[in-house]
Amino acid sequence: MPRVLIIEDDAETASEIAACLSAGGFHAEQSFDGREGLQRALSQRYDALTLDRMLPGLDGLEVVRALRDAGSGAPVLMVSALSDVDDRVTGLRAGGDDYLTKPFAPNELVARLEALVRRSQRPAVETLLTVGDLRLDLVKHEAIREGRRIELLPMEFKLLEFMMRNAGQILSRRMIFEWVWEYYFDPGTNLIDVHVGKLRRKIDTPGLAPLFKTERGVGYMIDAP
Repeated sequence: MPRVLIIEDDAETASEIAACLSAGGFHAEQSFDGREGLQRALSQRYDALTLDRMLPGLDGLEVVRALRDAGSGAPVLMVSALSDVDDRVTGLRAGGDDYLTKPFAPNELVARLEALVRRSQRPAVETLLTVGDLRLDLVKHEAIREGRRIELLPMEFKLLEFMMRNAGQILSRRMIFEWVWEYYFDPGTNLIDVHVGKLRRKIDTPGLAPLFKTERGVGYMIDAP
């Protein structure tokens, strides 16, 4: 059960967040002061934190900056009534991983924390992926096939990386939406079909063995010929 520390000075809001998380399968603990919350976050292991911006002791920005300065990589979801774009950007630049404004929908709070915990628990991964004669360098951010560098847009690169990490496996639309776009629902568009089609045309050029495969009604796969 993922363990979450709620740092929130408003007791009613803290209880509401705790109830949402408990119903979503999290173990929730509460702290009502920025300084005390920081001490707990540094002295104990939490899978994620929710953090208010306006706190006694230390404000939320000071807390998250101190966490990052101390080397803590615990995912932080900032939950605040400060909803201006500048406020959200400031919170993220201070070290927050996500930002949710009050009032919030309980299921969105749970979904955002699930995504943060899932990303933080992904194992260390290699920096060079290969499928057949296709190579994807995650450090140089380039794709090469048969010695030819393939120009990819950022989302095309992300999609190709996900498919190559799961080479040989049929990937459903739902899986692709969740892991590439971080949508936890199908928006009902042909977004995936368009991006896969563009990738296929860039990588499976005439004269080369096709790497992309389509399982009609199921999903897409990339695999060595």
